[in-house]
Amino acid sequence: MNQFPSILTLKEEDAKAMLACGVHIGNENLDCSMTRYVHKRTNKGVHIIDIRKTWEKLVLAARAIVAIENPKDICVVALSTAGTPSFAQRAVLKFSTHVGARSIAGRITPGTFTNHRQVHYMEPRLLVTSDPRVDHQPIMEASYVNLPVISFANTHHSLRGVDIAIPCNTSGKHSIALMYWMLAREVLRLRGSASRDSEWDVLVDMFVYRDPEEAEKQQAEEGTYEKSYSNTGWATTTTDQSTWNEGTEPVVADEYTPAEEWPEQQTWAEEGTAEWGGGGEW
Repeated sequence: MNQFPSILTLKEEDAKAMLACGVHIGNENLDCSMTRYVHKRTNKGVHIIDIRKTWEKLVLAARAIVAIENPKDICVVALSTAGTPSFAQRAVLKFSTHVGARSIAGRITPGTFTNHRQVHYMEPRLLVTSDPRVDHQPIMEASYVNLPVISFANTHHSLRGVDIAIPCNTSGKHSIALMYWMLAREVLRLRGSASRDSEWDVLVDMFVYRDPEEAEKQQAEEGTYEKSYSNTGWATTTTDQSTWNEGTEPVVADEYTPAEEWPEQQTWAEEGTAEWGGGGEW
């Protein structure tokens, strides 16, 4: 993997994007299987990943994915722990949409790859996971059925059961989104669906995880702003009497009748019956 063709080498703009998204930022802990992917260690104890090796492993993973003739035989997994959603869930769904693979986001039923009586049983030829520690269940089942595994891994992750590891920051939502975006783009380029001479028309933002609570809060703020703006505009237009005289008077103004012209008002006051509150005037 050290002698790459010039067309598959890491471009400057891709390296800048990886650095901007924090792909190179590892963990304070280091597993012995991830030592070869570490460039150095900072003064604070954080290990820095070599992005050149990240790119090499990403291209290798793309070539392995392209070797599968039927894209439906590829399963992409991004599981979430209890009460904590995975930042890779949205990226997995987008990746499977563009590549044509099957995806499992959120939860997985034990025995999906080993129990043929399972309702969601499947027999993929290649498994792609987002985190070896969180996705340990499908990785363990893949080892039982001799299923090749491609996984994104950080410096503190163990590569047991992983055949192709792509070293990167798996805990950052921008980092994991960029990795899946680059992997999907490289797969489409190797298939001939995308050109290397032009940029891919799909933005990285489509792969970035979005918190539902933040989205609802943003929509609520936008709705409050629009409501206040509309109320201000209504008050401004209704207080302009000159506009009403020009033929744009609201319907309410046409149905309005002065109090002294009501024909039944004096009749009510003169009757003074018990059903109207007893005698006397209002």
